[in-house]
Amino acid sequence: MHRSLVAAKLHTGSMLSVDGHHLIMGDLIDVVTGEILPDTHDERYRQAIGRMLMESKGYQRSNLQPRCELLVQADNKKAIIKIDYKIWLNSASAMIIKYGPGSLVTRHRPALAAARLLEPYQIPIAVVTNGEDADILEGRSGKILFQGLSAIPSRARLGDLIAHYLPEPISAQRAEMESRILYCYEVDGSCPCDDTVCRL
Repeated sequence: MHRSLVAAKLHTGSMLSVDGHHLIMGDLIDVVTGEILPDTHDERYRQAIGRMLMESKGYQRSNLQPRCELLVQADNKKAIIKIDYKIWLNSASAMIIKYGPGSLVTRHRPALAAARLLEPYQIPIAVVTNGEDADILEGRSGKILFQGLSAIPSRARLGDLIAHYLPEPISAQRAEMESRILYCYEVDGSCPCDDTVCRL
């Protein structure tokens, strides 16, 4: 069937579409913003994380910024990638959450790079998760602080973790290196049908 017909049918929920290897099962409503998004297995995990943050961890919608766009560059190659959640606390970015299926260990480095690029300062906490498990990392050192989805810091716990945190500016040289690392992992290493990556 022609792709445009497939897309038209999606809004009725009457059929499935396969975009590359990503099964699209219709539409869903984003729990944080109310936006309509493609319903995929990956997006269901992301929505479950957002729901957990609000229902179990004490965050308000105003604390959460989903799908943060981040420009990354390596030499003359540029792309925009998305960070699943940036969490605001006390008027500053305090934590990011990066979702991806599969191994958590291989996602530590790009998540730390993102925590050094989303703001002019080091974001204190970076979380990597595959929707079933999670590693919570200290942004400066990359040390694993906690493990498990249930260990993702609540709003109150995050406040305690960053209570004495002094923002550490990221130099231009450091930002360039982190951008190269993130480009390598998230763009060069991405699936061609990954719609969270926009090559420029």
